[in-house]
Amino acid sequence: MKPCTVRSNDLHIEHIITKLQQGYRLSYEEYVQLIQNRDCIDRKTLYAQAQKQAQQNYGKNIYLRGLIEISNFCKNDCYYCGIRCSNIKAVRYRLTTEDILTCCQKGYALGMRTFVLQGGEDSYFTDEHICNLILTIRQRWPGAAITLSLGEKSLSSYQRYYEAGAVRYLLRHETADALHYQKLHPPAMSLKNRRRCLTDLQDIGYQVGAGFMVGSPAQTVECLAKDLLFLQEFKPHMAGIGPFIPHDDTPFASARAGTAEDTLFFLALVRLILPQALLPATTALGTVAEDGWQRGVLAGANVIMLNLTPSKEKEHYSLYNGKNPTSAAEAHLITEQMDAIGYRTVVDRGDHCAIAQKFTEGKGHS
Repeated sequence: MKPCTVRSNDLHIEHIITKLQQGYRLSYEEYVQLIQNRDCIDRKTLYAQAQKQAQQNYGKNIYLRGLIEISNFCKNDCYYCGIRCSNIKAVRYRLTTEDILTCCQKGYALGMRTFVLQGGEDSYFTDEHICNLILTIRQRWPGAAITLSLGEKSLSSYQRYYEAGAVRYLLRHETADALHYQKLHPPAMSLKNRRRCLTDLQDIGYQVGAGFMVGSPAQTVECLAKDLLFLQEFKPHMAGIGPFIPHDDTPFASARAGTAEDTLFFLALVRLILPQALLPATTALGTVAEDGWQRGVLAGANVIMLNLTPSKEKEHYSLYNGKNPTSAAEAHLITEQMDAIGYRTVVDRGDHCAIAQKFTEGKGHS
């Protein structure tokens, strides 16, 4: 990182942050300046500003999501991912329909009103299979929101899932720099197609989640500035900002992990950029820091993922070293942790606040 080029109380940097807080769009050059001087910025004040923005839209509510990792088979060979197709050491599994429905039942009983079906790009889960799952979940738990995180698909596939009843889709863009994207992914994948997917999802009407890894290999200040600029322009409903953590069975096994401190800094900036967004305190943040979820909330996050995946399979959904998912059975512990810092977990779908208003008015996709 470059040394500080301004004093921590320099009016120029303060002015840039104030512009963000007041809802102004920043230029690429301004984001570069913020990132270059992030060690000079008063983090306590920044995090307080991020909290204020979150509370203006969501109060002190923290929304719990029930995460179900339906398969660790994946056709892709992303260089950073532990379930990449060329990892012959990975112990592969797929959940059955009954497994998935049992997970939903347990989550609903614990108060969860959003189920996140996540998995690798596994051809076993055809469009028909996924749509049948969505329809069954909607029928059994009509008040719950269904989120998908199943990778890159065609426009027609995304349309079918939406018509079946999925309302949210998570697809992190990973990096908004095309050259950096190529360093993290095999030649068959491209940033152009990833952005096409995100645009398709947004056009269809999904609540869309994007996001990036902090500290990924070959990441530069310029890459990070492009990430922030992309989020500012795309305006996703959700954004996953988590630290890069290496996996032993990937080409990046010896790479340095991203830090909690840098992740919290970018999480707070994203909260100022997207004041109405749903921002998770990610599992990866909770892995690199024991108190990562609490610190994430205090930097502007308002979502926590609780893992509903059966124990015997959960350990095999190994995206990175030391993954430390919070079991749904530990929901009471999360509630206690949030209470301790002045926040509360709520039994709620936890929609993006603009979408929530549509539900209040009876106009939403239910």
